[in-house]
Amino acid sequence: MKKTYKIEVDCANCANKMEVAAKETEGVADAVVNFMTLKMKVEFEEGADADEVMRNVLANCKKVEDDCEIYL
Repeated sequence: MKKTYKIEVDCANCANKMEVAAKETEGVADAVVNFMTLKMKVEFEEGADADEVMRNVLANCKKVEDDCEIYL
């Protein structure tokens, strides 16, 4: 399953950090962050609970960029 989320991030480097953090989160098969459109596309692993995974993605993103936001 794939979903797109609106994000808030200050710079392209921060967006890259968010992408890496999202990809390293358990339950995420792939993630792409587009700084220009302020969107994150996430592909979830088979059987993953998207809401729970995204809460973990947000927590991991805040570890690398504390002022970022993902609108779930």
